[in-house]
Amino acid sequence: MQKTVLSQPEIVKLLLNKEESGFNYLYTNYSGALYGTILKVVLFQDEANEVLQDVFVKIWNNIQSFDVEKGTIYTWMLNIARNSAIDRIRSKAYKNNLKNQSIPDFVNDSKQLTTEQIHNFGEVKNVVDQMRADYSVVIKQAYFEGYTQEEISENLGIPLGTVKTRTRAAFQELRTLLSEYKNNF
Repeated sequence: MQKTVLSQPEIVKLLLNKEESGFNYLYTNYSGALYGTILKVVLFQDEANEVLQDVFVKIWNNIQSFDVEKGTIYTWMLNIARNSAIDRIRSKAYKNNLKNQSIPDFVNDSKQLTTEQIHNFGEVKNVVDQMRADYSVVIKQAYFEGYTQEEISENLGIPLGTVKTRTRAAFQELRTLLSEYKNNF
C-alpha cells in the first residue's frame, strides 16, 4: 500500500476546513519529530506525551495563525512544540512534581529513552562539546536546557543580539561538524 504524501498547502487546507483526515495525516507524519523536540526539554515521557497532546490541540485550534510567508508548517509546529515544552517546565505543577518524586522515580523516569535515542543524543552532545565554547554554551542552554534567547542573554550577561548571532553561527558550525562526523562513520 502506497503512503499518501500531502503538500503543505493541502495539509493547511484540510486543517483550515477542520477535516479529521488532515489532523490524522499531521499526527501520523509529524508526531515523532515533535515528541523528540518536547522530550529534550521536559525529559519525562509522561510529561512529553501530555505536552504533545496539548501541541496538537494548539495546532488544530490555531491553524489560521500559520503564515506561509514566515516559514513552513513544520517549523511553525516545532516552535509550538518547543514553546509548549518550555511553558510546561516553567509551570508550578511541573516544579512541584519534580520536588515530590522520590530519587528512584526521578532516575528511572529520566532514563526512559531508547538505547538508540540515548546513543543519538550522546553523539550530538559530543559534537556540541567540540564546538567553540561561546557557541556550545548557547546551544546547550537553548536546546538541552530549554532556555529562551532572552534568558540566555541574562544568564551569560551578553546582549540579546549577540545571543542570536552566536546561535545562528553555532548552527552553521554544528551542521558542518555533524556532516564531518557522519562522513567519518
